[in-house]
Amino acid sequence: MATVKFVENPPSPAEDAEQLRKAFVGWGTNEKLIISILAHRSAAHRRLIRQAYAEAYGEDLLVSLDNEISGDFERVVLLWALNPAERDALLANEAARRWNPSNKVLIEIACARSSGQLFAARQAYHARYHKSLEEDVAAHTTGDFRKLLVPLVSVFRYEGEVVNATLAKSEAKILHKKITEKAYSDEELIRIITTRSKAQLNATFNHYHNEFGHPISKDLKSDPKDDFIAALRATIRCITCPEKYFEKVIRLAINKLGTDEGALTRVVTTRAEIDMKNIGEIYLKRNSVPLDRAVDNDTSGDYQSMLLALLGREDA
Repeated sequence: MATVKFVENPPSPAEDAEQLRKAFVGWGTNEKLIISILAHRSAAHRRLIRQAYAEAYGEDLLVSLDNEISGDFERVVLLWALNPAERDALLANEAARRWNPSNKVLIEIACARSSGQLFAARQAYHARYHKSLEEDVAAHTTGDFRKLLVPLVSVFRYEGEVVNATLAKSEAKILHKKITEKAYSDEELIRIITTRSKAQLNATFNHYHNEFGHPISKDLKSDPKDDFIAALRATIRCITCPEKYFEKVIRLAINKLGTDEGALTRVVTTRAEIDMKNIGEIYLKRNSVPLDRAVDNDTSGDYQSMLLALLGREDA
């Protein structure tokens, strides 16, 4: 469930484009006007605003925004202004080019999106970078990570609810055997995790828990300093319960010494229209503080205002 509150019966895209243009002209930029418009329009409406802006002023709205605002506020506004597939393509490209073993962004995009959303992101990647996402992931990763990440970003999983219980049982045993042997990058283990449908994997992980007495994620905690095991755990968490995964990303972004604005911005902009309400509920239950209050306490200025608007704060 989304948190962001969209205006019912918003002005036409042309009117919004005109107001945004007014926010850019004259002395200083009217950041509050930018927030009041963009933070309260759906992805479909934001796309139409960009079209209307380009037609009226001969410039991409994103270029105008880039020229007028800066810092963390610019980052959150620009990411939000992109349509979801473009945004995922941009984030995936950044993650691939700056890849390091602790970076989970490619896993988030591959596993916390539907098959259709991942396919749309790959198409947007083609259009924007003139090559494929899997090509860049293969070029910038190595070893076991490449074995995991290339099939993850390439897959088009079955999205239905049909499950083969016999297969779930047998593959739960395969997973347990490989994990017991510490063969974490074994081809069979990676094949199961990267190709099976989410419903099938949930059934497999349930059988694993029932058969062996504890969840698969617990067995993958054997070496907390191993980045590849952490990547496997993130993959499983993004497939089975993305809201819990993203709550943890936000919690770590806020609770560390100095805010991780990059992680906070990424999660808020990618989940605000999907499941941020559920993420917020999990955050409140785990931390005894409302998510919007935690963000309010940890950020400032226009960046803070934009985040709070996307989190559905009534006065934002």
